[in-house]
Amino acid sequence: MNLEDKAREIEDLKRRFEASPLVILADFKGITVKDLNKVRRTCEKAGVHFQVVKNTLCWRALQGTDKEKLADEFRGNIAVLFSTQDATATAKLLRDQLKDAEKLTVKCGFFDGDVLNPKQVVAVADLPSREDLLASLLRTIVTGPEMLLGVLEAPARDLLLVLNAYAAKLEAEGQS
Repeated sequence: MNLEDKAREIEDLKRRFEASPLVILADFKGITVKDLNKVRRTCEKAGVHFQVVKNTLCWRALQGTDKEKLADEFRGNIAVLFSTQDATATAKLLRDQLKDAEKLTVKCGFFDGDVLNPKQVVAVADLPSREDLLASLLRTIVTGPEMLLGVLEAPARDLLLVLNAYAAKLEAEGQS
């Protein structure tokens, strides 16, 4: 790889690191090429970028980014999973892949400003998804006006019930 290609690769990696809310480093030592390609294809289908990287290029790409703390973790055989938008979906995908590819192990991750250990990376999969959080927010937003409407309607409803009861009483007295 010449200097121009390395510079292009570093810029591409830097862009991916900066754009990803969740970055996961995985060790693939001992995994077959067939199994590694299967993991890669599954990630691609889900919109997650899976890349086997050169450690020195990643180290350079991380310099000056908010994920610079990860630079020390680039030792050995490293593959990087770059989350696109939904970090929990990426973590769930990885958790499922770990069941199938036994030799693939999580080394660490970076989420919300912190370096995560392997257990914490898998725990991200248990967080509610973006859609679940949006649905919860929508329920919260809708509940307030519904309750207010119920309070505002109550006096009119109660008055109507009283008037109907009085009308029924008058009818009953008029028939007797």
